[in-house]
Amino acid sequence: MQSNPLLKNSPLAALNGIRVVELGQNLAAPYAAAVFGDLGAEVIKVEKPGGDDARGWGPPFVDGSSTSFHMMNRNKKSVVLSLDQPQDRAAFLRLIESADIFIHNLRPGVAQKLKIDGSDLIAVNPRLIYCSMSAFGHQGPLSARPGYEPLLQAFSGLISVNGDPNGPPSRVGPSIVDLGTGMWTVIGALTALLTRQQTGLGTIVETSLFETALSWTGRHIADYGATGNIPPRVGTGHNSLTPYQAFDTKDGPLVIAAGNDRLFAKLARLLGHPEWIDDPRFATNAQRTRHRDDLLPLIADIIATEGFDSWIVKLEAEGVPCAPIHSIPQVLAHPQTKALGMLLESPIESLVLTGLPLALDKQRAGFGTVAPVLGSDQGEFDLRSPDDSAV
Repeated sequence: MQSNPLLKNSPLAALNGIRVVELGQNLAAPYAAAVFGDLGAEVIKVEKPGGDDARGWGPPFVDGSSTSFHMMNRNKKSVVLSLDQPQDRAAFLRLIESADIFIHNLRPGVAQKLKIDGSDLIAVNPRLIYCSMSAFGHQGPLSARPGYEPLLQAFSGLISVNGDPNGPPSRVGPSIVDLGTGMWTVIGALTALLTRQQTGLGTIVETSLFETALSWTGRHIADYGATGNIPPRVGTGHNSLTPYQAFDTKDGPLVIAAGNDRLFAKLARLLGHPEWIDDPRFATNAQRTRHRDDLLPLIADIIATEGFDSWIVKLEAEGVPCAPIHSIPQVLAHPQTKALGMLLESPIESLVLTGLPLALDKQRAGFGTVAPVLGSDQGEFDLRSPDDSAV
């Protein structure tokens, strides 16, 4: 087994020597495996003939693959196997015999049909950590239903609480359900690795898009439980904090987050209305939130009189948190982005990828290797059975 050379002698190399086999499509499983790759594990991506569907999720494309595929599949090796074919299934099981972690997000029922569910593969390798992702969960009346990011954002209530209150509900832009499910899988697998050190045995790790989406909706669920009221959409704002949202300046929106009474007092004085501090409608956050329809227009009228550069200077001088709403080019050009080293030095100029949002001892994982060409690592592994005749 080869270790990932990306992070040798780095505190981020704790997973060097760990082999991960991924049978993933699209985002959730590939993202989980990508995190392991960034942390030094050897990741073998098993693809069907034709490859992961995400290879074609464009435009845009870079070197023939979508930017999404590049983002989720760095630091991996690609082999092509048809698990419904006996020889390929046997080759896959030989990979499993040497694996520490297996990750998949197959449609419900497919793992059972192919006889590669948790009990099947742990019988082959009792030390295997078997990670399975589904759409709606591994039990219950919808457990056999497939699903995608927008469906689960809708089903879980996420879309219902996102968007402008005067407009339609809106999907959260980034695929937070897919990516979050990948993150929970990594957390579960790392926990299982620690458990294996004590027991010597593998674990079946299960999570789903629905469970992840419900957890992201958790505060709104708690609010509903406490009040019986359906949480409204508040645009850039917050259901329980006021003022905590974007206001239009003369030349663009500016988010102001005066999230406690001390910060609100600073803001009130800065805006020329110290009387707000003792106004019974605005004296506490709870009162400001109850009377937000009175307060927010007053703030908005004042903020609209100057540009956001002017307000940023004034607000920061008083210690009131604020931020402009950046475009993607603006945030990429910002010196804070560059200082953190989150933009990886890609060998392909047009491929701009963000790195793992994690540093250990001030070190961050670098780019490593580009996403593999389909089947490019087929020859690195002995995928033939001992009975296969030489070609």
